[in-house]
Amino acid sequence: MTRNIITGFATGIAGFAAVLLITGSALFGQAWAMGSSDDDNAQPDPYKKAKELIDDEEYSDAIPILQKLIKDKGAYADALNLLGYSYRKSGDQKTALDYYNQALAMEPDHLGANEYLGELYVEMKMPAEAKERLAVLKKACGSCEEAKELEAKIVASN
Repeated sequence: MTRNIITGFATGIAGFAAVLLITGSALFGQAWAMGSSDDDNAQPDPYKKAKELIDDEEYSDAIPILQKLIKDKGAYADALNLLGYSYRKSGDQKTALDYYNQALAMEPDHLGANEYLGELYVEMKMPAEAKERLAVLKKACGSCEEAKELEAKIVASN
């Protein structure tokens, strides 16, 4: 009886190992294929990639990624805001203004777009407009990070 239990246990372990080997091969093959495919689903998320480029201050490289993302997926406030930010940091204030306003037309209380538009107004020497954005931020989020940062830029510009 004990021998039957041990034999059954050993057979069960061998079967389990075989299943792991087959499943593991399939998973490793699939993971390799996902990293080497030209399929859109295997590519990195364009929004995430654009944010990484922006974090690395590679604004002009982020712009075409964000434009394509908006063209392919449709406009949404977060992408429009990042596009405005990238243009502003690349020196194109007029285009940045347009994208910030598009983002705010979709989401009037968008924290990032209000902060960055306020910063653009500071750069453009338009303090009254910057203070309007600050008021919107304070109403939307109190003393959140975006409001604190914009307020600091307004104070520093005086």
